[in-house]
Amino acid sequence: MMAKGIEIREAHFPGRAPIDAYGNGGFRFADMSHRGSVLMLPSGIYAWDVVEGDPLSVDKFERALEEARAIEVLLVGTGREIRPLPAELKAALRAQNISSDPMSTGAAVRTYNVMLAESRAVAAALIAV
Repeated sequence: MMAKGIEIREAHFPGRAPIDAYGNGGFRFADMSHRGSVLMLPSGIYAWDVVEGDPLSVDKFERALEEARAIEVLLVGTGREIRPLPAELKAALRAQNISSDPMSTGAAVRTYNVMLAESRAVAAALIAV
């Protein structure tokens, strides 16, 4: 008989939830904590393989672009400092009718929670701080 190992699945919370806390390299939401960056999308919350300082290339936002029909505003928490989004990324989002707004992760968390509470079509890409 072969022992079954631990199954590693992609981190995903199937639903929308406000962020209760952030910092120390992660986020808390829905009575859970996640270490690392997150994508908060209409289909759920996903682990996002981006760290502060990484280039914000279009391919890093593929999952958000796939859900473009359900997103009007994408808040991008760029870490401790505000970083402008590359022109190529802004153009890809604009082509899908998504308005993008880069800001510090803290400001993005606060804005996301307010817009979520207002039932707006908001998504967020949040780099852990």
